[in-house]
Amino acid sequence: MSSKSTALKLIAGLGNPGAQYALTRHNIGFLLLGKLAAGQKFSKKKFSALYTEITRGGVKIILLKPQTFMNNSGEAVRAALDFYKISAADLLVLSDDLDQDFGAARFRAKGSSGGHNGLKSIIACLGHENFARLKLGIGKPRSKEQTMEYVLGQFTAAEQEQLSAILDKGLELINKWLSGK
Repeated sequence: MSSKSTALKLIAGLGNPGAQYALTRHNIGFLLLGKLAAGQKFSKKKFSALYTEITRGGVKIILLKPQTFMNNSGEAVRAALDFYKISAADLLVLSDDLDQDFGAARFRAKGSSGGHNGLKSIIACLGHENFARLKLGIGKPRSKEQTMEYVLGQFTAAEQEQLSAILDKGLELINKWLSGK
């Protein structure tokens, strides 16, 4: 691995663009990325994405919010990796997860999409599953027929009360990944 790839990382938060999706369960990746950015604006536009840069521990990190809608997130992620010449080993993707209880968090170094369309798109564009992902649990709807409405639905008042603590848990896991632990 070149020193350039170890000095530069990409963290992509998955979500859908637009104010109508801002506080939806499917956008928890965007929300976590925003918390990591600590108030910095995602004002740069390239790769069909909004992005900003931060530095942690001497490592430059590109924070990417694909604007392609969830199902085409891989296009923006692939374009950013190629432009910056970042290895997939230095990629972390933040997403929601229907298969975990609300508030649970799971880090995986690699693996399948688990049925998540954003992860499917990234896997298709990269041609492999070898990238890290942090999945934040959003729980499941009562019936499978309600899935789309559920993931695109706003957080309930009770969920919103817990959201800050959940995002803090996500930040801890991101910091572990950044430190190589």
